[in-house]
Amino acid sequence: MVPKVYAGQEMAMVENDSCIMNGNWKKRVHVFGERVRRIPTKAWQTTWRVGREDPRRLIHAFKVGLSLTLVSLLYLLEPFYKSIGQSAIWAVMTVVVVLEFTAGATLCKGLNRGLGTLLAGLLAFIVGYVADASGRVSQAIIIGAAVFVIGALATYIRFIPYIKKNYDYGIVIFLLTFNLIAVSSYRVDNVLKIAHERVYTIAIGCAVCLLMSLLVFPNWSGEDLHNSTVYKLEGLAKSIEACVNEYFYGELEGSGDIKLSEDPIYKGYKAVLDSKSIDETLALHASWEPRHSRYCHRFPWQQYVKVGAVLRQFGYTVVALHGCLRTEIQTPRSVRAMFKDPCIRLAAEVSKVLIELSNSIRNRRHCSPEILSDHLHEALQDLNTAIKSQPRLFLGPKHRHNQASNMFKIAAEQVGHGKTSLSSVKTDSSALLEWKNKRVTTEQTKESERKSLRPQLSKIAITSLEFSEALPFAAFASLLVETVAKLDLVIEEVEELGRLACFKEFIPGDEFVVTCDEPRIDVFQNHLPSHGVD
Repeated sequence: MVPKVYAGQEMAMVENDSCIMNGNWKKRVHVFGERVRRIPTKAWQTTWRVGREDPRRLIHAFKVGLSLTLVSLLYLLEPFYKSIGQSAIWAVMTVVVVLEFTAGATLCKGLNRGLGTLLAGLLAFIVGYVADASGRVSQAIIIGAAVFVIGALATYIRFIPYIKKNYDYGIVIFLLTFNLIAVSSYRVDNVLKIAHERVYTIAIGCAVCLLMSLLVFPNWSGEDLHNSTVYKLEGLAKSIEACVNEYFYGELEGSGDIKLSEDPIYKGYKAVLDSKSIDETLALHASWEPRHSRYCHRFPWQQYVKVGAVLRQFGYTVVALHGCLRTEIQTPRSVRAMFKDPCIRLAAEVSKVLIELSNSIRNRRHCSPEILSDHLHEALQDLNTAIKSQPRLFLGPKHRHNQASNMFKIAAEQVGHGKTSLSSVKTDSSALLEWKNKRVTTEQTKESERKSLRPQLSKIAITSLEFSEALPFAAFASLLVETVAKLDLVIEEVEELGRLACFKEFIPGDEFVVTCDEPRIDVFQNHLPSHGVD
């Protein structure tokens, strides 16, 4: 039998475990209830933030809702339903798939869808007509062969770069429509009616989408590409100034202490690094848009892509400049202070040039003829003079180099004195024992010499420490000068953009500085992905 004392202890332990489990269960229920109560507040905050970042999103949502309502009338109203029938649902599906945020994207998908459907309907009708003229067995063979040939050929054409870039969606719709109509013609007698109804309803859906995109508060892909270029220039200007100010005024820490998502310097150049696919997509959609500017000028969408490519090359230098702030080895603050003024002045001049370029694109005017002013060259010369005035930091004093060489020479001589000649070793046992004793004594001598050598090596490290700590600043200064060198490429592409886009001429007094206090959003976030074609 189990003693009563142990039985009581077991019961107490069971009761304690049950109390702990009940307490944890109640705590979890309380936490879950708090999370559920916070859901409406978080949902409202997220909804408000999305609309506040870009009010055009709310307008686009209403446009989609209105378009869906209009095409749904084809199915809901009895007169339209009698004339169109079940095919009215294709108009609804067309609006859902085609209507995009910008007019260029809608035109691209709408025209691709309409053209692909029209060509597929005509080709399917021709194949069906030829197949009907043959027997029942021949009809199936002809349709099967046509499906194979057209499917393989159209899929191969999709690999052509130009077709893939501009008409890939249209070919997918062509394949889908052709197969549906061609295969259905084997079981349905009136295939012409099927093709006519589908083309008719899709044309209605595309027309509604195009009218909504072009006439009701249109959003232009070209304008988004234009504005994103302006914001990228401003972001680079802010990043450069913030880098230099952080380097000379902030507390530099090793990598990993600050999250990149929270770093204002990273936020400035992040949009530039991620802009390649965004620029190419916006430029493609802009190429489909009609000329809608005041003077009906041609939109140089390809030149905006070139400007974006040059800005990415410039941005890589800013990334390396930012990396100098997060290295483990840092130049002492006393050394950095010697070069603070020329570096800050040079960064300010570079930022000033970038802001001037952003203003010229925003206002659609040419750059100032004096965009590369004498102030920039003077700041660059001042930095060069400041570096030359401190040669010992970057070249190292001669006498210290000689002192280090002498220390290594003395250490080598001290180690050389402890060498033992094996030619004097005798062959008898007594001589062998004597040689072992000498070997032990020699090892002890070497150990003591190593201990005396360590302080001397430490002195050598101390003498070269000043030179090694100046190297991180040398890298920082060279990258800062590199940004000046890459400004010429940026200015050339922006000037070419102004020439192609017919910007207005520069008038003295136009230059002014624009500061962006509000955070800019990524324009590509407004483009919702399309999942499937139908």
